[in-house]
Amino acid sequence: MKLELRGITKRFGSLVANDHIDLVVEPGEIHALLGENGAGKSTLMNVLYGFYDPDDGEILVDDVATTFAGPGDAMAAGIGMVHQHFMLVPVFTVAENVVLGHEPVKAAGLIDLASARRRVREISDRFGFDIDPDALIEDLTVGAQQRVEIIKALSREAKVLILDEPTAVLTPQETDELIAIMRQLRDAGTSIVFITHKLREVRAVADRITVIRRGTVVGSALPSMSETELASLMVGRSVDLGVDKDPAEPGEVTFAVRDLVVLDAVGVRQVDGVSFEIARGEIVAIAGVQGNGQTELTEVILGLQTPLAGSVTLDGTELVGASVRDVLAAGVGFVPEDRTEDGLVGDFTIAENLVLDLYRRPPFGKGVTLDLDAIRTSAEQRIVEFDVRTPSVDAHASTLSGGNQQKVVLAREMSRPLRLLVASQPTRGLDVGSIEFVHARIVRERDNGTPVLIVSTELDEVLALADRIVVMYRGRIVGTVPGGTDRDVLGLMMAGVPLAEAQDQAAAHHTLLGEADLAETDEEPT
Repeated sequence: MKLELRGITKRFGSLVANDHIDLVVEPGEIHALLGENGAGKSTLMNVLYGFYDPDDGEILVDDVATTFAGPGDAMAAGIGMVHQHFMLVPVFTVAENVVLGHEPVKAAGLIDLASARRRVREISDRFGFDIDPDALIEDLTVGAQQRVEIIKALSREAKVLILDEPTAVLTPQETDELIAIMRQLRDAGTSIVFITHKLREVRAVADRITVIRRGTVVGSALPSMSETELASLMVGRSVDLGVDKDPAEPGEVTFAVRDLVVLDAVGVRQVDGVSFEIARGEIVAIAGVQGNGQTELTEVILGLQTPLAGSVTLDGTELVGASVRDVLAAGVGFVPEDRTEDGLVGDFTIAENLVLDLYRRPPFGKGVTLDLDAIRTSAEQRIVEFDVRTPSVDAHASTLSGGNQQKVVLAREMSRPLRLLVASQPTRGLDVGSIEFVHARIVRERDNGTPVLIVSTELDEVLALADRIVVMYRGRIVGTVPGGTDRDVLGLMMAGVPLAEAQDQAAAHHTLLGEADLAETDEEPT
């Protein structure tokens, strides 16, 4: 099925989210829509999927102009969409979610769940999804939930599949699995619109690339274009894809975790005897695949969980047992891994979100009285300083793109004197321009003498930022290595291989690669 958008324009008040955008998706291709967060990518796809009516322009399906009154019309035309935030009912089974809204029924009017299960198994087996139709959504990993969303679309005979930032919530391993699935779908004849800001993934899987900047198409590219060229096209300026920082000059050790043990609700040790320390002016990164105790570790530091054993001290003061308010008052800045759930109040304005942990203190408040002028003035300054793209400080946080939401969280946490910065997945879901900005701010905080703890599943980010790297696996520390350690060694450690063994295996692997390269060089043409 050929899909074409001609001159699509969408406005929200004075904000032009899409400005006369043209896009053609050919049958059986992966077409990447690349751009910064807030560039208008998701808005364009929401117009295509019937969520929004375009203010101008038209949609053509197989060269026939088509109007979608809602997602039902788009699905009926063969267009499916997997949203960044999944549209699944957690307490329903996979089969129940897949047929929700178009349930097959038996003669007596009862829902035919057996037919739904067969459909799920058929699609799952065809593409190697390995999804149990009777599994509850709440029991599945994020990657498996995403495959359920794809099964939902395919079960409705989608010929074009829109994937909106599909790797934003995935681990590196799940991302590789998704890329393989996308190739399978393309080879089976399904066209894919891949909305993303991640350059490496675009170059790995896209057949063609359209770049959007501030609501306008600024160019097209092939995946052979370099990451640097794509980044410059995407943000409109040259971008440093590395992290510019001087070697750390660690000072006094002021933050320490000792023998920490944390249990989950059923008594399983999620953090098992973890100990490490951070000095002033040093970035320590916790590396590991998501789900190996990192979340529980950061929640204990903030006071959201009480450990079974161990201590967490900052400037000699014990934080275990302290309330969240007391921890923040002690000078801890916290960037949570899920900004929408734990970092922001979506129905509050940007100005209100920027003082969530400061509104009791001068100049923003005294007693029960708030100084609204001071709150507004400070918000306007933070918006400029952190380049938050919004029409007003009065806009609700929920209306911002993911990148701009993250900037609001960072602006709040980094606009006060800190004794410790804890940033969990600080650039998850961000584009290259926002990533460059966030990394620069984190390095600046380190250079100001603040101990910094980064938790990230992005190996490139860990390698770029960390002065030391602590690798966690199944709640335990596998080893601690300097920043810049060989990525093969880190990858093996993240799989649970002890440091010495990982070094030996990586060295052997490099030797084999070197011998292979040498053999190719020594070959004489016949």
